[in-house]
Amino acid sequence: MNAQKPRFERFGKPTQEEFALKKYEPEPDSPGIILYESGNYYVKSVGLGIYLVKEIYRKIKVFDAKKFDYSTVEISYYEGNSWSKEEILEYEAITHNGTEQSVVSESGFFKTQETGSIKTLKFTFPNVQDGSILEYKYTILSPFFYYLNGWEFQHELPTIYSLFQTILPVNLKYNRILYGDQELAIKNLSLKEKGCLLPDKSKVDSEVHLYAMENIPSFTEENYMLAKKNYVSKLVYEPLSFRSFQIDWREQVFTRNWKDVDKRFENDDDFGEQLNQNNYFRRKIPNDILKIENDLDRAKAVYKFIQEEYTWNKRFFNYEIKVKDAFKDKLGSVAAINLSLVNALEAARLNAMPVLLSIRNNGLPTELYPVLSNFNYVLAVLMINDEKILLDGTDKQAPFGLIPFRALNVQGRVMDFSKGSYWMPIEPFKQNIDYVNSQITAQTDGNFTGKVNQAGYGYIALKKRNTIDEESLQEYIKTQQKDKAGIEIEDYQVEGLYVIENPLKENYTISIEPETVGDKVILYPFFNKTYISENPFKMKERSYPMDFGFPFSNTYLISIDLGEVYEVEQLPKSRSIKLPNDDGECSVTYVAEGSKINIRFNMKLNAFRFPNDAYASLKEFFGTIVTTLKNEPITLKKI
Repeated sequence: MNAQKPRFERFGKPTQEEFALKKYEPEPDSPGIILYESGNYYVKSVGLGIYLVKEIYRKIKVFDAKKFDYSTVEISYYEGNSWSKEEILEYEAITHNGTEQSVVSESGFFKTQETGSIKTLKFTFPNVQDGSILEYKYTILSPFFYYLNGWEFQHELPTIYSLFQTILPVNLKYNRILYGDQELAIKNLSLKEKGCLLPDKSKVDSEVHLYAMENIPSFTEENYMLAKKNYVSKLVYEPLSFRSFQIDWREQVFTRNWKDVDKRFENDDDFGEQLNQNNYFRRKIPNDILKIENDLDRAKAVYKFIQEEYTWNKRFFNYEIKVKDAFKDKLGSVAAINLSLVNALEAARLNAMPVLLSIRNNGLPTELYPVLSNFNYVLAVLMINDEKILLDGTDKQAPFGLIPFRALNVQGRVMDFSKGSYWMPIEPFKQNIDYVNSQITAQTDGNFTGKVNQAGYGYIALKKRNTIDEESLQEYIKTQQKDKAGIEIEDYQVEGLYVIENPLKENYTISIEPETVGDKVILYPFFNKTYISENPFKMKERSYPMDFGFPFSNTYLISIDLGEVYEVEQLPKSRSIKLPNDDGECSVTYVAEGSKINIRFNMKLNAFRFPNDAYASLKEFFGTIVTTLKNEPITLKKI
């Protein structure tokens, strides 16, 4: 692994061999390929400060411009404040078409403000054609040594060569961990004596770490998986300690053990200090809530009070949190709202604590040792009646005990400052049900009319309520009424929209014009919009575990009165299918008695996390469900 010499390439010098490349043989259908990329991270003195410099260079070949979706590049960096922020410098981008070059002008680069203190530099390559070579480079100047992150070798496009090098003073200590299933082609470590120049002109030794991978396959996200960060091949630098460059040579430890982290959080102005505001919230909570005798009822009332009092500002975990200010403004981040919730529950004589976690698309935190940059979210956990109930006051549509889907990420760390923090499973709400009862009757003109009553529970109801909140009820109803040809939906009514503790009910009338094939009449009985409309698992093989987030069930009851208009020619077969280990089951029964047909479809997914070797059984399971719901009609004939 150390015998190979690393490749260092220069910006603006694509080769004739690269121009001549027409496709990448291991993945011939790929619309492009990363020919070369490099990251060079080192420490540099700037004025009186010491900064981390990140130099990034990437060169990409386009094979099929019509299918190439990577012409626009977005680079995020932390704006911070005037005394502690990142800067993005020396950015350039060129499209090469043979000898013709199209340079992205200065006006073609845009800096936009994202959520919180994150800014993004965006640009789009011009004149992208089949055969184009795209190059870009940029430099980030950062004061955040603890936020070095590392390097991703694997991307959505395949990569021929990826190089990563760090030249860091020995004062900075990191754990370096390789994730993913790709192997390194080069892994070199050397010492560069006096390699780092300090502001006072003295020098310290530097460690040089160099890594490379070759011929890296593309990474394809699969349905129902946790964040790709958990599986993509990458090298992560997790900060251990920083020894001061000053004369006293003090050592600041970023991560050591959870006991140290607990103490840090307990004494932190932005965390522990914000959990000492019980008296403030006791004055703010209405007395009629504080006087509720039953603990669970009092907890529910406190939760509703915080939920209604605050509006989430779409920020997650942030520093400079002041729960009093957030309460006055009626606006706050996830951390501000849920730390307020912990305070309010404690003020109401209940036992609650904060829980640190990482949201689903941020990846799983490591369990080996505490790395604070892994965490970006806070929940509240209520200990009551020998039960632990997770709460999140940021979503106004979420009933008590149902945390948002984004927070369903395996486990979190309960910050218990009296007995010590500990890992806790993040369990989802269990009763997630889509229930539909349909009753239709054949009319003398051959069509069917009737009514449908639908009820959603748990996460299924929450998703609908959030959609209605974002779009408006009128837009939601309009969307539901747009159905496939031959079906008309009218008189759409929604019940229980604002009583979030109850199921969301939808009632409407329906008119169906069945298909006619010769003298046969074809009726698809599952005519309403079903919770599962297609098989999410269509690939031959699965590379990564599957995570649905929560268990769920669908029950559809259909009553069809044929009257004196039709009689049954043929019914689909009743049948059932089960997943191994009682992880799920699905059954459908068809019963015809006289002029009536009764159908019952019932599907349950009891488990919600599966290893990738369960893929074949899940693919068959959902395939059977979709076939039953979409492709198995009842055949009738006119009387």
